[in-house]
Amino acid sequence: MDKYLAIKEIGDGTYGTVWRAVNKHSGEVVAFKLLKRRYSSWEECLNLREVKCLRKLNHPNIVRLKELIWEYGTLGFVLEHMEYNLCQLIRGRNYQLFSEAEVGKWCFQVFQGLNYMHQQGYFHRDLKPDNLLVSNDIIKIADFGQAKEINSPPPHTVKISAQWFRAPEVLLKSSTYTAKVDMWAMGAILAELITLRPLFPGLNEVHQVYTICSVIGSPTMDTWAEGLYVAKALKYQFPQLAGINLSALMPSASENAISLIRSLCSWDPSKRPTAAEALQHPFFHSCFYIPRPLHSRPAVDAISQSDATRLTMLQQGSRMYFRDIPNSMLVNNFSPPSPSTGVQHISAQQQTYYPAPGRIAHGVSDTAGIFVNMISASQRQDVAQQELPPMALQQGAREYVHLTGVQWNAESEGLFLKPV
Repeated sequence: MDKYLAIKEIGDGTYGTVWRAVNKHSGEVVAFKLLKRRYSSWEECLNLREVKCLRKLNHPNIVRLKELIWEYGTLGFVLEHMEYNLCQLIRGRNYQLFSEAEVGKWCFQVFQGLNYMHQQGYFHRDLKPDNLLVSNDIIKIADFGQAKEINSPPPHTVKISAQWFRAPEVLLKSSTYTAKVDMWAMGAILAELITLRPLFPGLNEVHQVYTICSVIGSPTMDTWAEGLYVAKALKYQFPQLAGINLSALMPSASENAISLIRSLCSWDPSKRPTAAEALQHPFFHSCFYIPRPLHSRPAVDAISQSDATRLTMLQQGSRMYFRDIPNSMLVNNFSPPSPSTGVQHISAQQQTYYPAPGRIAHGVSDTAGIFVNMISASQRQDVAQQELPPMALQQGAREYVHLTGVQWNAESEGLFLKPV
């Protein structure tokens, strides 16, 4: 973590703290997310759903993981930096509404990212304006701490998403919900972008259900029969409310915008559109769109060889971290894909190893405190200090894990490959 200098804390949540930081060697500004939980092994870190998800997903509208660092039990994510989140933009409008063209441009990009994510087998489960990041009119989905595999067997936890964007099936404690919870959240986000006010501002879970009923009307056997059966089993009775006309609630919204919000915020999850179907809605017909291929790819190829850099994980002593490998090195150092696996390998002779800068642990337990202490020490060094030269492998077991799914094992007598 010594290679990064913190500039400003930009977010503090239940599970982690996010800092704006700068790479002291390249000058690149990044977002540095430190998890508050402690992790006892590198394998435990790699098995986190958030890590698996970010390693697999590669899309222009999904925030990119640049490095992953595990140091003295602390896990840090180095992510691409974005200037704002949607919540900040909404609060800064001073009641001046966004144009519908702006709203459509942002939501169209989010639905593209969601469509890709769902096709890759994940749903987000915590979509809200705070987790949609914007820079130069590009919007990206972020914070995959609640993301989960769509095909994972239930039960699913009901402690997901911010309350105002929580789907009704989750509010009813259903543990078998689907990716349609993301679509409900997008309906609420779209409405908030249009009005600059939350659509369902409940005070607690019970009041949240009441608020939803007051806006879209209480569910019926026609609109959500399954939900009524679930509520009956819970001995809960929906308030009997007729709802209001969404056009009256959002007078600046077009008929197409109202239509999309109404379909996304359907009581019955099966009646909500998928992300791919939402992209075809007339609300987005004014958006210029060239489809990009969304074929499934294994996690090992989440970053193409044509990218400017290739991520590699390295371990040195008590540290484990990803490292950027320049594209020029990729061209020279990568062997052709294996005919049997299609996985590219780096030979022991070709790979260049860089040591993580050495540091003594000071026994600080607080995650943010560790990062700040490291930064304070680093500030006493020259920020423009040159990178340490390559270091030969020392004796003892160390692991070098490459994102293409090959694990390097440095034993006392040599180096060999084995599949992860």
